[in-house]
Amino acid sequence: MAFRGWNCLLLLGRQNTLAKVWRSRRGGPSLCWKRCCHWSAGKSLDPEVRAFLEENTEVTNSGHLTPEIRLRLLTPRCRFWREKPDLWPYGDPFWAIYWPGGQALSRYILDNPRVVKGRSVLDLGSGCGATAIAAVMSGASQVLANDIDPIAGMAMILNCELNHLNPFPITIKNIINSEAGNWDLIVLGDMFYDEQLADGLHHWLQKCIRIHQTEVLIGDPGRHQFLSHSIRSQLHKVIEYSLPECTRQENYGLTSSSVWSYQPSNTLDDS
Repeated sequence: MAFRGWNCLLLLGRQNTLAKVWRSRRGGPSLCWKRCCHWSAGKSLDPEVRAFLEENTEVTNSGHLTPEIRLRLLTPRCRFWREKPDLWPYGDPFWAIYWPGGQALSRYILDNPRVVKGRSVLDLGSGCGATAIAAVMSGASQVLANDIDPIAGMAMILNCELNHLNPFPITIKNIINSEAGNWDLIVLGDMFYDEQLADGLHHWLQKCIRIHQTEVLIGDPGRHQFLSHSIRSQLHKVIEYSLPECTRQENYGLTSSSVWSYQPSNTLDDS
């Protein structure tokens, strides 16, 4: 089965596997920048993992909305685009796809640096790290990238190197349902693919907004699970982007992706 077929399985439902992991890895106690970082500037990567990722991904800045950002991704020229998915030794590489919601968020931040300039930013479900990279490029004062896959964290460091940036702090804890962190801005793309996970996100984001007045921006191409969730009534569409042809082909008919501002009613609570 080629990776393209694997990608299809992911889009049609295999993401439930990842959703179960998000739900099962409970967040710990109060988080702070230093305590939750598994990687930071200057920390070296496992040489074997680095070599594997460098050999089995392609550096590209084409086919997506942010040509300013170079990324290591799985592309048709990579071995594992054709190999059986089970041969990939580190678990499903969700991070190796630049998903449409993340593309929209990254494009918006690059075009509107005032959104992040001088602010602390959490990139939740960071994947390849593109949105966190965009935030750094646009002048964010602090950036924390979060993904539950440790290989994603390693890939983010490689992607920082590609873009001549010092690696930002990265945590691989599941911080959903943990104590609300004090960030100025939370950004998350392509996270509403499972109803139970979406419910958890809804609840936790409400808490962050209520306690810390955190701003929340969500990137999503309009998947059914997102548009049909109750959170949809509390979203304001900020901007919509037409997706490049390459991204359309890899996402089976999705033609655009949007950035949404999450603005829950003041009557909502976190009980």
